[in-house]
Amino acid sequence: MPKPQIQIHNSETGEIIIRDMNAEELAIYEKEAAEFNAMQAETAEKAQAAASAVTKLEAIGLTSEEIAALRG
Repeated sequence: MPKPQIQIHNSETGEIIIRDMNAEELAIYEKEAAEFNAMQAETAEKAQAAASAVTKLEAIGLTSEEIAALRG
């Protein structure tokens, strides 16, 4: 798999340089990507838990209005 690349744009000259990330940039990129993926997974888990809770509340007979009132 090729390394991710960096694009540098010099606004004074209009020059654009595209190069592979160096080791330090790649480490930062991978760390931030892992944090982002963990955040997405956590968000998905919370959404799934909320949907499950709504399903359970509906199963015991609460209306959507009552569920909305409980959720605040």
